[in-house]
Amino acid sequence: MDDARAATGSRVLALVGATASGKSALAMEAAERLGAEIVAVDAFTVYRGMDVGTAKPSQEDRSRVAHHCVDLLHPGQECSVSWFQQVARRAIDDVLARGVTPLLVGGAGLYFRAVVDPLEFPPTDPALRDAILTRLGHDPAAAHAELATRDPDAAAAMDPGNLRRAVRALEVLELTGRPFSDWRRTWDSYQAVYPGLRVVGVRRTREDLVTRIEERVDGMIEGGLVEESRRLLAGALSPTARQAIGYAELFTHLEGHTTLAQAVERINARTRQFSARQTRWFTSDPRVRWLAPSAVVEVLTACDS
Repeated sequence: MDDARAATGSRVLALVGATASGKSALAMEAAERLGAEIVAVDAFTVYRGMDVGTAKPSQEDRSRVAHHCVDLLHPGQECSVSWFQQVARRAIDDVLARGVTPLLVGGAGLYFRAVVDPLEFPPTDPALRDAILTRLGHDPAAAHAELATRDPDAAAAMDPGNLRRAVRALEVLELTGRPFSDWRRTWDSYQAVYPGLRVVGVRRTREDLVTRIEERVDGMIEGGLVEESRRLLAGALSPTARQAIGYAELFTHLEGHTTLAQAVERINARTRQFSARQTRWFTSDPRVRWLAPSAVVEVLTACDS
């Protein structure tokens, strides 16, 4: 184990929860009170230029509290879980080595567990992945159907519309000869690589989240998400960047396949579905202490005392 991870001077804290639960504002308040630095655990805030649709922390927020794992990649570059695991752990270890508290913040359950737990990931082969994408015509339904035939356990555990994950599972199967589901068996154990990890979850009712999601999407549209999507569509986009919620639907609209109103409704629907999956994911993690928003900051600050 790295010396920084074994250090006892600072504890690793985490704030998790569903999209639109208010994590970012609560994290800023807690970080300022703790003198902590935020490590963003998200698959999309790593991309430069994807600001409005990811609710990325503003430059003002980043000047008040140091943020890590933000604006690291061009949208044309691929963001894999294994790459993020290495980058985030280096950031956390650097913060710990300076005697500062790292506060992990995000709703990406897969990325969170990859960072805090001793998980291994199968190798990758971009050429093979591209060949699979071409063979399947970049069709999420076709990818999921093939995966359901070849690795039904993996297919049952993922969103049928998630082309990137389905293709990744097929890539692993062809590359290693082992089903993707076999590589996930270590996920049954929750043994953090950071001693004393403390995880707080923001608890909101489903009705509250749905209302907040609708307000969030409306605010993003008013805040320039369509224009931001148009700029991104004019450049190179990796499979990960292209399928991001909000952007994928607006790309379809900008390509002339849907109206803006239809795109917005699809963004809302997909965000609601994602929010429900996030809640289920984190609810299964026994380390998460679920709290009402009003109690989050006090408990986080007490965790580091």
